[in-house]
Amino acid sequence: MGAAGLSTPSGLDAVAATTVLGTRFSTLGWQELAEALLALAAALWPVLLWAVLRRLRRRMPGEVFLVCVATQGLSVLASAIATAVGPDWLAHTALVLFWLGIGLYVLSFASFDLGEVRRGAGDHWVAAGALGISALAGAGLVAAHHVDPYLWNNDDQGVLRDTTGALLVLDLACYFLLAVAEVVWPRPRYDVRRWSTVFPMGMSAVATLSVAAALDIFWLKGPGQVLLWIAVAAWLATAAGAALAFRSTARG
Repeated sequence: MGAAGLSTPSGLDAVAATTVLGTRFSTLGWQELAEALLALAAALWPVLLWAVLRRLRRRMPGEVFLVCVATQGLSVLASAIATAVGPDWLAHTALVLFWLGIGLYVLSFASFDLGEVRRGAGDHWVAAGALGISALAGAGLVAAHHVDPYLWNNDDQGVLRDTTGALLVLDLACYFLLAVAEVVWPRPRYDVRRWSTVFPMGMSAVATLSVAAALDIFWLKGPGQVLLWIAVAAWLATAAGAALAFRSTARG
């Protein structure tokens, strides 16, 4: 990616990908590596975010929601490390990033071109993915309080639980509307931006399963598993489309 690309929302993919990888390492117990990736993502985030925010305009594609995704990715990774290792300041930083991410979602939605729901090539699904990772961040903060009940008081925990549940509802509603739009306005041709459809589908599934565990809503586990298999099918279909496109290009 060139210097020009770093000033577009897609540049924030670097932050989002780093936090996803770091969260996985934290889950595996490799905390030092996770902390290193958190430091890297935290160093990249303000520079790339500011470059994007300076160029926000009306009627932008779905990638504009990456300002929320990257911010909530930092929150998810920070709360995961805080839960595993225990520094309260890191948990409170994750909480601040969580609320900031919600504010950035509202800002992104104001800049989003709603016509992309009808004609978007795949990245319009990031609108759902941003809500999904926001719900996942909220679930992580709720879980952190379960580990350390002194992080914040019960009223704050109640607000977190309610907000997390609301974010998941919004995510699933957005997911449903985008799925209906795919049926009403089918886009069968492969486009590389279809990979931006796969991630939100997977994130919605992970968010549903995580919220089910954090909020003790056990009946959500079934829908979460269904969404996970749908995401796997979407990944396979997109991978097949990429392979066919590559073969066609090679023959040409």
